[in-house]
Amino acid sequence: MELDNSSLDYFTSNFTEIPNTTTTPPWSEATLLGLQISLSALLAVVTLATVLSNAFVIATIFLTRKLHTPANFLIGSLAVTDLLVSILVMPISIVYTVSKTWSLGQIVCDIWLSSDITFCTASILHLCVIALDRYWAITDALEYSKRRTMRRAAIMVGVVWVISISISMPPLFWRQAKAHEELTDCMVNTDQISYTLYSTFGAFYVPTVLLIILYGRIYVAARSRIFKTPSSGKRFTTAQLIQTSAGSSLCSLNSASNQEAHLHSGTGNAGGGGGGGGSPLFMNSVKVKLADSMLERKRLCAARERKATKTLGIILGAFIICWLPFFIGTLVKAICKECWFDPVLFDIFTWLGYLNSLINPVIYTAFNDEFKQAFQKLIKFRRFT
Repeated sequence: MELDNSSLDYFTSNFTEIPNTTTTPPWSEATLLGLQISLSALLAVVTLATVLSNAFVIATIFLTRKLHTPANFLIGSLAVTDLLVSILVMPISIVYTVSKTWSLGQIVCDIWLSSDITFCTASILHLCVIALDRYWAITDALEYSKRRTMRRAAIMVGVVWVISISISMPPLFWRQAKAHEELTDCMVNTDQISYTLYSTFGAFYVPTVLLIILYGRIYVAARSRIFKTPSSGKRFTTAQLIQTSAGSSLCSLNSASNQEAHLHSGTGNAGGGGGGGGSPLFMNSVKVKLADSMLERKRLCAARERKATKTLGIILGAFIICWLPFFIGTLVKAICKECWFDPVLFDIFTWLGYLNSLINPVIYTAFNDEFKQAFQKLIKFRRFT
């Protein structure tokens, strides 16, 4: 059937403009804005909490002379690193995560990426040097106590920063060629698979294996020592390493037996001199009291070991849970070009890693009685020494 010109004009005038039935509902923009505001507020709270918690740790160590030890120097250095993450990395990440586009230019992008990689890597490597310090303290306590100085701790921190900077620098060289282009996103180029392997293994996989080995050996060494009677001196346990960095928490089970031997000799002398002190009734009473004392000490030691074991699990568990998803995703994106990651999922992985900078000061101080006391004094605005 053919249409004449008048029919064709009628058809085109009435049916060419078809109403758009797929327009965005009027409430969608308001809802999206509300979600962005809520997300910004949540991430801002996390960032602020990270700043305050690490600042409190730094202030506590600085103001408390009792905490001026090499081990606490390492914890303070970790807090400084996490504070840098919360001040220089996380605020910009909030803007980028919420807006989904980069509008700050190439130079700011380079600085932000370098800071992100450097500070996050340094935070992870600090966990390694803290674990290494504690491993040496328990496996070679007498010798290492002579070498455990502020200078040695400063050298360890220096090595951490050298490694971190060496991991963060390479992306700057190949991004300079694109400095004149307008950016819409800011991320490390995963097309450089050699760098991705180098950075992920240097910043996460190798440190993770080292942490698992060190904390495993710390736990085994502590367990073996608590059940072994030393010839002289005091016994160290995992509780000593976790509850206090200065090494003041002790769990000795042999003191009661030493008391028993002393009382045996004392009562024997008394019996020889006076005849009444060494009566069977008196000796039985002393043995019962000593047995109760030893049992109570064993219970306390077992409780400390359980707490120390729980703390070790929290340290490793929090670190792995926070950073493993991000580094697996980064490695998969570099190796599998056909694989697709939801950008929202990768944002979650990134902020989960940042969350470790908030968890670190909580874990490394909440189980330390000296830190708890210092925190209480700091909150009460006391000047203490």
